Amino acid sequence: MSTTITTATLPSSLSTSTSKPACPSSSPNTTFTTPNPNTSLTKTLHRISLHPTLTPYRRRLYRTLLSIPPGRWTTYSALSAYLGSSPRAVGNALRTNPFAPGVPCHRVLGSGGCLGGYKGFWAGRSGGATGANGKREGKGEEKRELLEEEGVVFDGEGKARGVCFRGFVEVGGKGK
Repeated sequence: MSTTITTATLPSSLSTSTSKPACPSSSPNTTFTTPNPNTSLTKTLHRISLHPTLTPYRRRLYRTLLSIPPGRWTTYSALSAYLGSSPRAVGNALRTNPFAPGVPCHRVLGSGGCLGGYKGFWAGRSGGATGANGKREGKGEEKRELLEEEGVVFDGEGKARGVCFRGFVEVGGKGK
């Protein structure tokens, strides 16, 4: 039996870059360190690897979630197919995601693009109430707002438009 292990590497932008001084009056030997835009990704990967209660499955799931780009969504079923598990196992692990929204479990939807669950509550069930503005508030609306801020569009029935993302990689870990 042979095992193939692939490793997803982080973008080269994770390294610290230096640049020439922007100010002409600065010494020509002075360099400035540019803040790394993916430092939070590096920190998140570190936190996932060191979290004391995560099972190997949950570590792998959370690292895989990091490959879903903002403005895109996937389903419990698509993610479970990649991981070789079940949609219910994915949902159970996402319900207790200690890194949300940094590890974007809000990008995982029910079949057909329906909102599904978020933070332990299923959209349209308990966990929401009508706010002072008359608008439905709760976990489902919080999930939808996060997705809309990222550019996901919903139809009149509350289902996400677009194509389910399936280009998963396990960021910073062993691939499938």
